[in-house]
Amino acid sequence: MSRILPIASSSSGNCTYIGHKTDGILVDAGISCKGIVDGLSAAAVDPSALRGIFITHEHIDHIQGLRVFTKKYKVPVFASVTTAAALINAVPEIEDSLHIIEAPISVGELSVERFATSHDCEGSSGYVIHLPDGKRCAVCTDLGYVSAEVHSALTGCEALLFESNHDVAMLQKGSYPPHLKTRILSDKGHLSNVSASAELSKLVESGLTRIILGHLSRENNKPEIARSTARAALMDKGMVEDSDYSLYIAPPKCGKAIIF
Repeated sequence: MSRILPIASSSSGNCTYIGHKTDGILVDAGISCKGIVDGLSAAAVDPSALRGIFITHEHIDHIQGLRVFTKKYKVPVFASVTTAAALINAVPEIEDSLHIIEAPISVGELSVERFATSHDCEGSSGYVIHLPDGKRCAVCTDLGYVSAEVHSALTGCEALLFESNHDVAMLQKGSYPPHLKTRILSDKGHLSNVSASAELSKLVESGLTRIILGHLSRENNKPEIARSTARAALMDKGMVEDSDYSLYIAPPKCGKAIIF
């Protein structure tokens, strides 16, 4: 059965496994090599199952463990053209393992499709993964708004790890300096609970059944607020939790595999 495993999801580190126990990929490697291995092991997945690491962008919370992990396990790395150039500057040791993803790429039994996201770096990406059983899932975080390209890519996915970064009121009243608040709220920042929930209500209508809210801010959000905001938006559309969809919160560390 297909699974999506949020090994880590926060501003401190991001890493998600998608696939089966013996064939899969990572999206991002933003925690230590040991943390990645421990997260995989907790779900009975060996690193030898990995067919590729797909990097969304070059910020440290998405690539922290990349150098050590690829050196130890020799896993190919995939990224957009501009992200690849940034990775070579940040982690030159991985250059020989680095591949550009433009069109959909087959890795093992999976096919991976990139789509562009709006963030404060060039070439940031989300990924749709096509599983051998015909199912589709996606990882989409670090985006300031949901573009037409993002919506089109996510439509029809059965499972989705989706950013629900902040509660706007908490952010505005919080201790962050004005320039950082402006960055987060911009079209190249992060997705709020309300913006995420508005998109989710459309996606459930198109077949989404497993929702994982991820990349929650520790300072400007709470899991219960993110959950209640999503549930309210979905309820307004007549959708019932545990009937029309299942809703999960990706923890900062030690997530559990969601089977779909």
